[in-house]
Amino acid sequence: MIFIDGIGIGNPDKVNNPFFRYNFKTFSEIFGSIPHLGNQYLESKNAFVFPVDALLGVEGIPLSGTGQTSIFCGINAPKFIGKHFGPYPYSTLVPEIKEKNIFAEFMRKKKKVAFANAYPQVFFDYVNSGRRRLSVTTLSCLLSDVKLNRIADLHRGNALSAEIDNERLTKRMGYKLPIIKPQTAAKRLLNIAGKNHFTLFEIFHTDHLGHGRNSEMLEYFSKVLDEFLFSVITKLPKNVTLLICSDHGNYEDLSIKMHTKNPAIGLAAGKNAESLAQKIKSLVDIKEAILENHP
Repeated sequence: MIFIDGIGIGNPDKVNNPFFRYNFKTFSEIFGSIPHLGNQYLESKNAFVFPVDALLGVEGIPLSGTGQTSIFCGINAPKFIGKHFGPYPYSTLVPEIKEKNIFAEFMRKKKKVAFANAYPQVFFDYVNSGRRRLSVTTLSCLLSDVKLNRIADLHRGNALSAEIDNERLTKRMGYKLPIIKPQTAAKRLLNIAGKNHFTLFEIFHTDHLGHGRNSEMLEYFSKVLDEFLFSVITKLPKNVTLLICSDHGNYEDLSIKMHTKNPAIGLAAGKNAESLAQKIKSLVDIKEAILENHP
């Protein structure tokens, strides 16, 4: 599973929608078209693009804390607390996350799980300080004793950086890491997935770019992301199911700096792709659809 923060299905706008501005080949070459509000369903050979409801019947703009809780715990989190909330989960959601997160569900079934992301030392310093304003994914790992990878795991090729190619860790944080090709990162993720029953990789720079609209970084990362996703999908082993999902829209509409009410994007490919595409209508459906296809 690749979770990408803040990507939805928007308008076919070459100015404000990066999928159209950069002609994402993940869509144009694999599906022959780029999804937009007038064409939300795409199908290729054993691969499907589909809209995912992020509003969940609650007024307001979808936010990450409740959206991600809905995805990874299979509950209607904004309805549970009476509002959309983020970027971190609302305090009353923490017990739900501990009990119902997807890692815990797989582990109760004696299945092997992995969170493929690696974190810099500053993250571990933050956690060890006792502060817990964490994303749903990292909180789920901490509450379920799932390993959180370090920079050493990146050096060994056993993890990935959230920016895919190590660019930020190298140029902005001073780590002595190689900047790898997106294709290399894709191969690494598939190798990790081959050793586990459930593997999660999280990308959050899309949401940051949607808010900040840094044009130079937008173009650079968009091309890295496109090459990475294209390589993962086209090199996907036959016995592997891939789900790409998001928690809300943002990146697909750069005309505003806030999240959108657009459908979140869903993409399924591989072994059980058609089943996932049929079962997932909203964020709440994602966890159960995955578990049903992995008894």
